[in-house]
Amino acid sequence: MRPIDVVADVSQLPDVTFGPRSTTWWGTVGFMITEGLSLVICAFAYLYLRKNFYHYPPLGTPLPSLGIPIIQLVVMGISIVPMWLAARRARQLDINGARIALLAAFVIKLGILVLRWYEFSALNTHWNTDAYGSAAWIVMGFHTTMLILDVAEDAGFALILWSGRGRAATLSDVVADAMYWYFTVIAWVPLFVLLFLYPRWT
Repeated sequence: MRPIDVVADVSQLPDVTFGPRSTTWWGTVGFMITEGLSLVICAFAYLYLRKNFYHYPPLGTPLPSLGIPIIQLVVMGISIVPMWLAARRARQLDINGARIALLAAFVIKLGILVLRWYEFSALNTHWNTDAYGSAAWIVMGFHTTMLILDVAEDAGFALILWSGRGRAATLSDVVADAMYWYFTVIAWVPLFVLLFLYPRWT
């Protein structure tokens, strides 16, 4: 008896999926869990070192400045809007709308990276000054790697979409990228409190 080849008709399956049905979504969730745990470890290291000092920051170290960090926090909050729009357009399979919103988000995020450069100076300590300075720089430095990674990812997706090579599958990546950006912004809120407000309470 000749073997029978079973052929499945996949013509009715969607070209793109969003949420838990997308492998990109699961990869992004895994990435957020990993990076979230890393941020928690950095924050705990910062707090653990607190017990070694009677004053935190140590005497002679100025309190962190608030001007640039507050502006940064506001700009990061604003950046959620174009990312939300990009994700919404992507879910509607609107490639043109998604790439315009993504480009707007990319420009704002570049501004966030510039502000982050000055935000390091706002700590009013250097990474090699003492344990406090090292811990503060590590917390902010790790979060900065997340910002850089997301900006690079935005640049890649924008290039794909604007080059005319964007496919429907790319829109699923845009939605996952937006989800990761929400996580990056939300994660910064407690870190902002830790680095810039907590020293004023101790």
